[in-house]
Amino acid sequence: MGLMDFIKKQFIDIIQWTEDDNGVLSYRYPMQDFEIQYGGSLTVRESQMAVFVNEGKVADVFGPGMYKLTTQTLPVLTYLKNWDKLFESPFKSDVYFFSTRQQIDQRWGTTQPVTIRDKDFGAVRLRAFGNYSYRIVDPKKFHTEISGTRERYTVTELDGQLRGLMLQHISDAVAQSGIPFLDLAANQVEFAKALQEANAASFDALGLKLELVTLQNVSLPEELQKILDQKIGMGMIGQNMGQFLQYQTAQAIPKLAEGVGAGGGGGIAGDAMGLGAGLALGQTMAQQLQQGLAGANQAAAQASAQGAAPVQPQPVSASADEVLLLLEKLGDLKAKGILTDEEFAAKKADLLKKLS
Repeated sequence: MGLMDFIKKQFIDIIQWTEDDNGVLSYRYPMQDFEIQYGGSLTVRESQMAVFVNEGKVADVFGPGMYKLTTQTLPVLTYLKNWDKLFESPFKSDVYFFSTRQQIDQRWGTTQPVTIRDKDFGAVRLRAFGNYSYRIVDPKKFHTEISGTRERYTVTELDGQLRGLMLQHISDAVAQSGIPFLDLAANQVEFAKALQEANAASFDALGLKLELVTLQNVSLPEELQKILDQKIGMGMIGQNMGQFLQYQTAQAIPKLAEGVGAGGGGGIAGDAMGLGAGLALGQTMAQQLQQGLAGANQAAAQASAQGAAPVQPQPVSASADEVLLLLEKLGDLKAKGILTDEEFAAKKADLLKKLS
């Protein structure tokens, strides 16, 4: 091999890059100990852009195509080097290639619940996750702000920064969309669009374009989900609290009466019913007794008006037995702690008045 052949091999006459790995955003063409042959060719493929950097400054940017490297195709570099029009010696410059295709299926999601303002609840803490895609649209800005002089810069290295930007703007996206939390699940497209718009400026500042954002799921922390489930349950029976309490009492009374009648102690009554159910049971029994006594008195008055025989004491004796039975049951409720002494005394006095 002659000396001139060796020297010629130090000149580069074809500059190109074929992506052999996924996820590479920028690639520095190997130029150590080499110079670019004047009149050589630069090939930039579709989904690529190339940047010439001279002495630390971005000189020229090339889109897809094939270029012959002359003073006409390198106007900025020509100006920086003060080349004469006919100057044709080899030159040294750093060349960076950038992938401009979409980087798809990038994941974003909340590691911890994010507090946001909400129309219905005032404020809620929610979790959300989804996908997004982006591409490089301004290689000069991306080179200056992100990749720099590194030999390679990948999607993985940028992932943490972009994920943080997405999460930073969730609250802004919810406010911008105007969608209450309860309606987010049914309006995922609108929320995703609002999140994309909220992040667009931050991506643009890095030389990127946020192409698409998707929302796959939005949910509440477990403790808040339980509260929401209770609210939904109340909504199913009506928004009136009185109706809700009546429904709960109606469900409780049969179990309480069953427990008291079986003499099973305080297990069922104490665990499931509580004081409210005991009061409801006492009031129900008193109302039934009052209705029974009123019916007996009405029958006696009708018999007297028709000249019938006086009412015998037997019915009164039966009513007294009923009162005593109710008093015993009320006494059991007091013993179990369901009725207080004052409540028991009030019910007892009310029942005894019925006998006087």
